Formats: sequence, structure tokens, C-alpha cells
Amino acid sequence: MAKKTVEDIELEGKKVLVRADFNVPVADGAITDDTRIKAALPTIKYVSQHGGKAILFSHLGRVKTEEDKEGKSLAPVAKRLGELVERNVTFIPQTRGKELEDAIANMQDGEIVVFENTRFEDIDGKKESKNDPELGKYWASLGDIFVNDAFGTAHRSHASNVGIASSGIPTVAGFLMEKEIKFIGEAVESPKRPMIAILGGAKVSDKIGVIENLIEKADKILIGGGMTYTFYKANGEDIGNSMVEEDKVELAKSLIEKAGDKLVLPVDSITASEFSNDVATQTYEGAIPEGQMGLDIGPKTVEKFSDILKDAKTVVWNGPMGVFEMSNFAKGTIGVCEAIANLQGATTIIGGGDSAAAAESLGFSDDFTHISTGGGASLELLEGKTLPGLAAINDK
Repeated sequence: MAKKTVEDIELEGKKVLVRADFNVPVADGAITDDTRIKAALPTIKYVSQHGGKAILFSHLGRVKTEEDKEGKSLAPVAKRLGELVERNVTFIPQTRGKELEDAIANMQDGEIVVFENTRFEDIDGKKESKNDPELGKYWASLGDIFVNDAFGTAHRSHASNVGIASSGIPTVAGFLMEKEIKFIGEAVESPKRPMIAILGGAKVSDKIGVIENLIEKADKILIGGGMTYTFYKANGEDIGNSMVEEDKVELAKSLIEKAGDKLVLPVDSITASEFSNDVATQTYEGAIPEGQMGLDIGPKTVEKFSDILKDAKTVVWNGPMGVFEMSNFAKGTIGVCEAIANLQGATTIIGGGDSAAAAESLGFSDDFTHISTGGGASLELLEGKTLPGLAAINDK
């Protein structure tokens, strides 16, 4: 998947449209986690330092009505970005119009402008998220070059990514997008072996495509999280009151048959009588009795998974092993984090979403080669799907 990047194009004196992922949490007008803004800095600084006029834009949350605009402006993002780059960042509270056009026309080389939340265009007919061709063409008209650095929306065909690119403007990947393509793309297409995939989370239905694709690619697929019990039921195991997708039991059975010994299920579970951190826990090997629900993988499973992982050269992890937000059911996720963190010479990747949140909240984020910024996008890339936002970037 060789795509042109921001390094492949002349930037000096050019108006450079940069689709960033500034979808950050904001409370009372203040950003509570600026991780995504920091992740965009290498591309923004590169454009500015190479004489490009950086015109930045992003979505923030979902906006369907005028009331939804409350607390969804990118003004706090522009302010925080200015602090991080230690220079003036101009914010334009519009998604189109004379004020925005004049601000861009008056930019000097190296200057930075941020314009308003692209989802504000969704209030009247979902123009952004339905990829309105007129809106994509208008945004493209504001620049000379388009840099797509928002991997988190690469699985969506929106006006602010595919719409702009399809107008014919030169379209390249930013450094964050390039990194995502490199790590996740290579892990699936040409991994160093052994390649181990670890899939957790609540539902088999969320991971069907990933499991099916990785049966062909991975050496082992380790299963954890709530979806364990749909696989248990497919194997004829008692699961007590554990979560199960009844309509996916036959599918789980077919995946077990197709994968053979590649698919590794937990051998024990931490359970409780209710979904609470304040009740007594039990540990069961295999079958779970009535009145108990599986909420985490058990210590023997952690040991088994760690043993499988010890020789791995590529590890892709998506989805926690249990209800990690509750301390009584975080041990499985912590154990897997530790096993991956201790690997030597392996490429280790977290595919965004809850597993990324788990690694960060548990203090392991620095121990992985790459943590994806896009949960849905990384899942679809792991499934082997073509992502519209990636496909729209010019090939090398």
C-alpha cells in the first residue's frame, strides 16, 4: 500500500489543506485529553517549517441540530494547538464563506489557520458525513494540496476526506496516516513470524471479519473478553449467566472448525454473580455454573497466552480481555499487556478503541511499537477491507 506522503510534494508557498483528527474530549470549553492534537503535530510542523500555509480542519463529535453545536467548536483545539506549537494559530469560526476565504488569501508562508468543525455542515442534510460533492469541491478549492492525516475517519467516505480528494487536488498522507498504513498494513500483509493476533471485547459480531481474515494471516488467534462465551457455547460449554450472542453461536462454531488449533480460547474465567466490582469473585476452569457470569480471563489463561506470545515477532491486539474498568476484572488485560510489553524484538500493535484505552489507563502505552488512533478504521484494515480515505490518497 505505497501512498504518497507529505514528504513527496513541494510545499513552499502552497495552501495546504490538512485533514487532522481533532476529535478530542471537551468539557466546559476545556480539552481534557490532547493526545490526538499531539499526534498531529509532526505533520503540522512539517508543513509550516517547509513554507506551506497550513489550513487545518476536523470533525468533533456528532452534530445533527443547532443545539448539538454547543461545546463542539474547534476554538479550544486551535487555542491548545497554538500552545503546543508555540506560535499564533488563527481560528475561523466558519466552515465556508468570505471570512474563511479572506483569512486563507491573507496567509503568509508557514502560518496556521484552523477552521470550524466539519460536522457543523451536517445540520442541513448531512453534507459532510454523506460526502456532498459540492461541499468537497468547495473545500478543495481553498487549497493547492490536500494532506489527509485523519486515520480515524479513513473508513468513512466523507466530504472532508474522499470528497476533497476526488476533486483532483494532489492528495497525500500525513505522517500519522503513513504510520498507521505502515504498521497495521504490514502486520496483516507481510508480518514477521510468528504473528499472534489477540482479539477481545464484548461481541463476536464486532470481530467476525477480523477473525476470518486473520485465520489466513496469523499463526495464532487468542480470544478473550465477553465474546469468549459465545465460543464456549459453540463448543457445548456451560456459560452460566455470561454474555452470549445467541444468533452468532453457529457462526462461532464454523470459525472454530475453520481455524482449527490456530484459535485459542481461554481455559479459565474470573466470574461474579452480577456485573459489579463490589461482589465476590470466583475462578472457574472451563464451564461456568448457573448464577455466575464470566467477566475476565483467569490466571491460567494469562499464563497460557503469555507462553504463546513469548516467541512472537508480530503482535496485533484489539479488544480488552475483561471488564478492565473494574479492578476485579482488569487482571487479564494487565497480564496480556505485561506479556506483550516484555517481548524483545517484536513489532507490537494495538488496534485502537478499548484496548488502546486499556493500555493507556494501565500505564503500558509506551511499551508498544504502535497504538492506532482509529478504532473502527484499524478494525476494517485488519479485516482486509479497502478504506475509502486511504484509497483516495495518491499512490506513489
